[in-house]
Amino acid sequence: MSRERFVVHLPVVAEDLAAARGFARVITRALGFLADIDRGGTTVSREDAQSVRHWVYCDRRLATGRRCPRPADHDGDCGPSTG
Repeated sequence: MSRERFVVHLPVVAEDLAAARGFARVITRALGFLADIDRGGTTVSREDAQSVRHWVYCDRRLATGRRCPRPADHDGDCGPSTG
């Protein structure tokens, strides 16, 4: 049997979009030991505008074929996470 992909919506309270993205990064790091978590696909949306999603991670392809693990809209070149 093939496995399907699902999105788990977990409401949180945050001061603003930047804080919500930070919280999402903490959650994905904490769950990073689970092989089935797609960290690069993490998005955040406001509860009353769930169709407008904001990427948490950059997710661009690096020369190595892996995806950039830095925050979305980061300054500078893509590469290893700095925090």
